Amino acid sequence: MRFISCVVAALLALPATAQDAADAVAPEAATQGQFEAISPEVGKALSAKAAGRPVAAQEWMVAAANPHAVQAGADVLRAGGTAADALVAVQTVLGLVEPQSSGLGGGAFLVWYDAASGNVTTLDAREAAPLAATPRLFQDEDGAPLKFFDAVVGGRSVGVPGTPALLETLHEKWGRLEWPSLLQPAITLAEGGFAVSPRLAGLVERDADRLSRFAETAAYFLPEGAPLQAGTTLTNPAYAATLRKMASDGARVFYARGEGAIGSDIVATVQNAPGNPGVLSEWDLALYQVIERPAVCASYRDHDVCGMGPPSSGALAVGQTLGILNQFDLATLGPDDPQSWRLIGDASRLAFADRGRYVADTDFVPVPVQGMVDPAYLAGRAALLFGDGALESVSPGAPEFEHALLWADDEALELPSTSHISIVDSFGNVASMTTTIENAFGSRLMTNGFLLNNELTDFSFRSHRDGVPIANRVEPGKRPRSSMAPTIVLRDGRPVLAIGSPGGSRIIPYVASAIIAHIDWGMNVQQAVALPHAVNRFGTYDLEEGTKMEAMAPELEAMGFTTGVRDLNSGLHAISIGANLQGGADPRREGIALGQ
Repeated sequence: MRFISCVVAALLALPATAQDAADAVAPEAATQGQFEAISPEVGKALSAKAAGRPVAAQEWMVAAANPHAVQAGADVLRAGGTAADALVAVQTVLGLVEPQSSGLGGGAFLVWYDAASGNVTTLDAREAAPLAATPRLFQDEDGAPLKFFDAVVGGRSVGVPGTPALLETLHEKWGRLEWPSLLQPAITLAEGGFAVSPRLAGLVERDADRLSRFAETAAYFLPEGAPLQAGTTLTNPAYAATLRKMASDGARVFYARGEGAIGSDIVATVQNAPGNPGVLSEWDLALYQVIERPAVCASYRDHDVCGMGPPSSGALAVGQTLGILNQFDLATLGPDDPQSWRLIGDASRLAFADRGRYVADTDFVPVPVQGMVDPAYLAGRAALLFGDGALESVSPGAPEFEHALLWADDEALELPSTSHISIVDSFGNVASMTTTIENAFGSRLMTNGFLLNNELTDFSFRSHRDGVPIANRVEPGKRPRSSMAPTIVLRDGRPVLAIGSPGGSRIIPYVASAIIAHIDWGMNVQQAVALPHAVNRFGTYDLEEGTKMEAMAPELEAMGFTTGVRDLNSGLHAISIGANLQGGADPRREGIALGQ
């Protein structure tokens, strides 16, 4: 199978280029778990997804990556909770049943539409580099970049987790229900057990060698030395104990120096990781803060597409892609015309060129945010696409900026695993949150029932190129660049779509294409998230295996593109907001949408 051969190749050596590296480890394998026993409404939602129909509702809706988590969020919304309340329940259950993708040891970006004020804001809970980190963190003694998994597995790659602080912050700002009640669904499931899904079992089997490196991780995922089997009832009493501490004392049990046993355990796990210790300290945890930032919005047709700005590249790259395409009539061309995909592919390449040069944590480096989404600048970039063939090459543009721009191009890798949650509550609030521990199973280090992230490997392993600094280099306290693109689309100031996806750097074209499908091609949200993928970031046009996109390869190649056929395993979860609510869940994964 292509997935297994790719994983074996990735274990042998780090590929030479960012394109090759991103292709060396395929996204998580698609499996469809059997969750009908959870509730009748879950069974109906699974049937709707299988039939390609959106789930419709009038009052509220939640769409996420696992039916257990969606059910927990739906119960909170049904009890009168807000989208913020539901996010707490959904995330803590996801960290249990989908631990390879997100959890308390990771970070997240939230885009929030507040119905009372009509404002869109964002919360940055990205993991941060320890104060003891240096630009040479991922280099050997000769200054050469480490091989990818040599950097990932162990303590070196672990950044300060942001998810616990985010859950507490969003509940304090926008929650209504009691905090302990929101953690109870995950506690109950962790103590009573849940059936391991085929998807989780398959991922454990494929990663067994790395999961076996550390005793606590191996004991959980490889009991008696064998990978977890699908259908096995799995309990996690350590995770339940962690949530009970959070329920009584809040997120401080992760961050308070000398007071939080969980934080102390995180530091000890990182610093004592056999073979690859890290430099995370209790001071790093104590200093961590969730940062509220203004949303970054770009115009597309008569909509405003709003998302997370730096340190995420998501809103900028999605916004640039769509802003460039604003100059072309994709609605008339339609989804089956290769010219649509020529334009989409090269617009994406141009956005990725800017992303690779300019985007990093704005608390450390200046980023031309407004210049990058300025309509005049994007119209100039669009002029490059007025021919009939693929661009022979792309290079970063020169967006208007008040600072001198002298950065070398980045080559950081960003591989899946991640998860996305979209929620609309009965009060009109909208939440779009993408959450991650970076690579599948993160650093492979586990403590207190949850995995720790490997987020620091989203930094560039190099600090300079040809004497020119790289914006996304490692620096103490800095947050690595991300491709996560939680998005809320508005029309006339009102939200009409919440959407996002996992998928490493492919998140950006996944989200952009789904928005195009919904706005330009009139697809409902289930059709939009199920649309066959064609993704071009760095030159090669990836076409989704087993879909009609495969047949487009000859025409794209005649235009000058290099193509490749592969699994493109997104995890899009979307809610459209109009006369009613409609929810869509990516058929490539096991998630659903529920509403009332």
